[in-house]
Amino acid sequence: MARAGLTADRVTVAGAELADEVGLEHVTMSAVARRLGVKDASLYVHVRGLEDLRGRIALLAADEKTIRIAEATAGRAGKDALVAFADAWRAYAHDHPGRYTATQVPTRIDPDLAARAPGPRRAVELTYSMLRAYALAEPDLTDAVRLVRSTLHGFVSLEAAGGFAHARPAETSWGRCLDALHALLERWPAPREGESS
Repeated sequence: MARAGLTADRVTVAGAELADEVGLEHVTMSAVARRLGVKDASLYVHVRGLEDLRGRIALLAADEKTIRIAEATAGRAGKDALVAFADAWRAYAHDHPGRYTATQVPTRIDPDLAARAPGPRRAVELTYSMLRAYALAEPDLTDAVRLVRSTLHGFVSLEAAGGFAHARPAETSWGRCLDALHALLERWPAPREGESS
């Protein structure tokens, strides 16, 4: 019998909180059960197992990060939107390191659950929308989306891993990277020979 008040959402939030505290790789069903004060078996009424829980954490994080980015970029365009988008992305990664990791780790997510989760789809829409001011057409727009995501993820991942040991403050480099990204987006290179734009 399921413990009163225990739901899939509560289990997911408990797992997400634990991931932020100890790292996603240390989240186990037993650790989540201890956090909730229940026996391990009680969790399986609400989630199918660890992979399902990690998928749910990833979807929760995608929703939260997307909401934060949407709020930050509302009414902004061009470089102003790019900086707001990037700063919100980085702040979420700093504030919720375990949840952020869950969004980047490949895991099988229940297709029905994923179809009902607006975060991942909305994240793509927000990224394309933010880049609209740069007047890029396909396939350049998709390439630009990939560049932005790679740059932001690469920076915050290296930062989280302690990869910026240089005396120059990471905050200064972050600002300069965004300046460079904006300049590149404004002067997007022509297609390579033999490619169509």
